[in-house]
Amino acid sequence: MGDCIEIHESANIAKTAIIQGNVVIGANVNIDEYSVIKGNVVIGDNTHIYNNVTIMGHTIIGKFNKIFPNAVLGTPPQDLKYKGEDSILEIGDNNSIRESCMFNPGTEGGGNITKIGNNNLFMAYVHIAHDCIVGDNNILANNATLGGHIHVQNYVNIGGMTPIHQFVKIGEGAMVAGASALSQDIPPYCMAEGNRAKIVGLNRFRMRKIMDREEIDKIDALYKRLFSGNQSLRDLASMELEIAKDMQNNQHIMQICEFILNSERGIPYKRGDVND
Repeated sequence: MGDCIEIHESANIAKTAIIQGNVVIGANVNIDEYSVIKGNVVIGDNTHIYNNVTIMGHTIIGKFNKIFPNAVLGTPPQDLKYKGEDSILEIGDNNSIRESCMFNPGTEGGGNITKIGNNNLFMAYVHIAHDCIVGDNNILANNATLGGHIHVQNYVNIGGMTPIHQFVKIGEGAMVAGASALSQDIPPYCMAEGNRAKIVGLNRFRMRKIMDREEIDKIDALYKRLFSGNQSLRDLASMELEIAKDMQNNQHIMQICEFILNSERGIPYKRGDVND
């Protein structure tokens, strides 16, 4: 079958751009010089694709995105188990994908999808590997690297030059410092640093932006109990979760405790070292 290309009449496409395959290009899309769009690709309205960008495979891009030079999106996963099956890279709205980023689609072992939400900033050379799920309003600094099957929730900051081990989960509002190496899960609103990264305190800067003072105080008290208690972290989290359910007064407390209890890779901390 031949190409099936749909281009909205208001799109602005450079003469040197190459478009092949089953491609849908929305209204007011700009595609600059020498970019290559190839495969089953959808590009949403008001997205700007700068020069020398490559978009391939089964890639769905939402509205109002900015994709800067030399970004490579949708090329096959760097996973030896991948055998060419159809898999998806899905990107939401209003993301800034800076120079030389590389995002891969999913694999059969991860549901055949890599999914990225809205309002994220990916600085230069960020790598999002196969089967990652990235939420909304996150900032990944230069050379941050996500291995396969990683789940990043919302309002997360990951510093530059930081690799994240496959299957790690990073909770809402957490921060991982630059030049760290993270191999375990970071609960919501925690701050972690080091190689290997460990929890060092709370991400108060982010908490102040998304919750009021009373909620911050409750989380602060919870973390002191969790990370300085004599019982195991899971036992403490289970006990705190039951108390929070009985009192029905703080969704954040339940969110944190459930995250800890559901962690498969464990929580990286040293008792007594969480100093906030």
